[in-house]
Amino acid sequence: MNIHPCFNVEARHKYSRVHLPVARGCNIQCRFCNRKYSCVNESRPGVTSAVISPAQALDYFNLINEIIPDVSVAGIAGPGDAFAAPELTLETLKLIKSNYPEILFCIATNGLNIIPYIPELKYYGATHITITINAVEPSIGERVYAWVRDRNNIYRGYEAARLLSLRQLEAVKQLKHSGFKVKVNCILIPGVNDEHIEDVAREAGRLGADIFNCIPLIPVEGTEFENLTPPSPRLVFDIRQKCSQHIKQMYHCQRCRADAAGLLHENRNEEIKEILDRVLSRTREPAKMACAK
Repeated sequence: MNIHPCFNVEARHKYSRVHLPVARGCNIQCRFCNRKYSCVNESRPGVTSAVISPAQALDYFNLINEIIPDVSVAGIAGPGDAFAAPELTLETLKLIKSNYPEILFCIATNGLNIIPYIPELKYYGATHITITINAVEPSIGERVYAWVRDRNNIYRGYEAARLLSLRQLEAVKQLKHSGFKVKVNCILIPGVNDEHIEDVAREAGRLGADIFNCIPLIPVEGTEFENLTPPSPRLVFDIRQKCSQHIKQMYHCQRCRADAAGLLHENRNEEIKEILDRVLSRTREPAKMACAK
């Protein structure tokens, strides 16, 4: 049985996950994303009480293991992208797997820069990868992404969206060829990509992805989409029904923080912040992120 609670709905009430917030920066700018907010009462992707180093991530994982039973997954899911600074991701993977070889290791990414590191991810024992693909048609993607940074070059508009889409689809193909479990996330943005998400799901299914997660937009203050109305439950249901013709759907996503821990339905933000504070107090490494509220 797959004991990853995001990939297998049957595992969500028994097996816990731990997100290790080591991904500092990002190589793209989504028009819905603002990572400045980091209060414990916010529960959404991109939010964390602290950004930590790989060594601190191991310390954090050790402490979490003492208080949370049945941890099956360690993952990196932000607050930035795992391959904007791949050395941090790989070092964290090596440290966790060398100390906890039985743990599943999961990485979430936008897919822009993962392809060169697939052999290392395989070698060091990562097994589950999530790629967020919000469009496969560049004319729609350019409405989602403000810019894309590839090495030292900044791309905007149609060119940026085209580059990102090509990399993402090739990444799914190569990851599946290399034996990874692959989940594709897609943010449902009303009036932007809502009529296009079935196309994304169709491509994900064609490339062999294992599961598809249609995630309703959370409008965030300070972003271009802050005034959009979130999609209705009916719209989300209808789109998932259409997508289910092409690929298995995830219906139990909790839109987790980058420092989430425990069972998917649990809110342990205060407890996690206390543990991260303990980790940070042991070293002089990176300071905590400021709370914006």
